[in-house]
Amino acid sequence: MDSLSINSLLDDLKNPDAIVRKQATRKIWRLWFQEKGIYGLEKIDHSQKLIDAGEISSAEKLLTELINIQADFGEAWNRRAFLYYSIGNYQKSLDDCQMVVQLNPVHFGALHGMGLCYAALGKYGEAIEAFQQALKIQPYSLVNQKLILECTLKLS
Repeated sequence: MDSLSINSLLDDLKNPDAIVRKQATRKIWRLWFQEKGIYGLEKIDHSQKLIDAGEISSAEKLLTELINIQADFGEAWNRRAFLYYSIGNYQKSLDDCQMVVQLNPVHFGALHGMGLCYAALGKYGEAIEAFQQALKIQPYSLVNQKLILECTLKLS
């Protein structure tokens, strides 16, 4: 990834103009999905088709194979985290989200996912911290702001 362009896009996430933020978000996701070229992108696309078809174990196997081949491919870890979250395996999802953030500390999607996992596990303080980290990158994210409020209420 070109660090100059990603840094510019990350700056755009803080822009008061919603259109600028939306375009930057879309471009960042595209960079992350295409980080490992066509092979990784095709595997992720195939895994999503398997998930959509309800073939969860096949999708998990495919993503795990991709991770084994390209262990530094953050989006492969993130897609598997999404899969685990969608089937209610919050601890496995959290573990994968943490790996994504280790590989890519500005991955606001994985930080948001960590928050969701912590909240699902009843760890509201940790959830708030994860959502706050995501907000540092995407300060206009209404969903993260809302989730912080919801978790704060649950702590009361």
